[in-house]
Amino acid sequence: MELRRCQLASPGSNIRMLEKGSQSAADEVFLDLEDSVAPNAKVEARKTVVQALNEFDWSGKIACVRVNGLDTKWFYGDLIEIVEGGGEALDTIMLPKANSAADVYMLDTLLTQIEENNGLDIGAIGIEAQIETAMGMVNVNEIAFASERLRCLIFGPGDYSASVQARGLSIGASENYPGHVWHYAIHRIVVAARAAEIQVIDGPYADYANLDGYRQSCEMALALGCDGKWAIHPNQIDVANDVFTPSADDIAKGRRIVAEYSKALEEGKGAIAIDGEMVDAATLKMAEIVVEKAEAAGL
Repeated sequence: MELRRCQLASPGSNIRMLEKGSQSAADEVFLDLEDSVAPNAKVEARKTVVQALNEFDWSGKIACVRVNGLDTKWFYGDLIEIVEGGGEALDTIMLPKANSAADVYMLDTLLTQIEENNGLDIGAIGIEAQIETAMGMVNVNEIAFASERLRCLIFGPGDYSASVQARGLSIGASENYPGHVWHYAIHRIVVAARAAEIQVIDGPYADYANLDGYRQSCEMALALGCDGKWAIHPNQIDVANDVFTPSADDIAKGRRIVAEYSKALEEGKGAIAIDGEMVDAATLKMAEIVVEKAEAAGL
């Protein structure tokens, strides 16, 4: 299991912030060429990202680059320069505004050609697809199965809000809504991703000074089935890691369920009681996920 408890956004035009990202406690850092880089700095930022990939130590974390979208003039140049220049250190490419399975297929095909022409292992670089438009949501099921390279789907609340014309100007927050405003959107993505056996990440929470609000947003995402959440500021990293890491009590309970139910199965039992709760095959699957996440985190 790859941990993606926290995906840290780092502007591709800022070498100092990219270095700090490589040294952070985030499971994944995405070196961003899209929204965090001004249009007149995007081409030059490619060189900065390649430098960061090659010079900094990315061991122990997922190194990702978010390229500009297919609807821009920068996409092909981003992909060619980044993969040719820093492909050895690159784990995944993040595709913003994935609107159809064809978008993912195009990225997959270009990656294969670049890898082949540069002596890289074909298929080694994964894809992370952002679902952040109404069209992307309509096609999310097909997108989830579009490529064997796909590692995760990511909900983008900012662009999605604009796409569906939802009320509010604060990304990731629920203003005057009696619940989680993106409950449906996130869970629809979760269902598609789980069917395709890939991960799901919730997007940014813009009020980075409000760590209580960010924690609540993380907990909502976890409850809906997400594996992690974006951090747009280093102060958010520890909160995301804490929320998306099973607690000591959950780990102990999960391991106990696995041990006792496995023993019960050997004895021909289909369901048992542990601490007054019924435990069956479904409970075992839930417990195994908790234990797997704990082991991936070294706990």
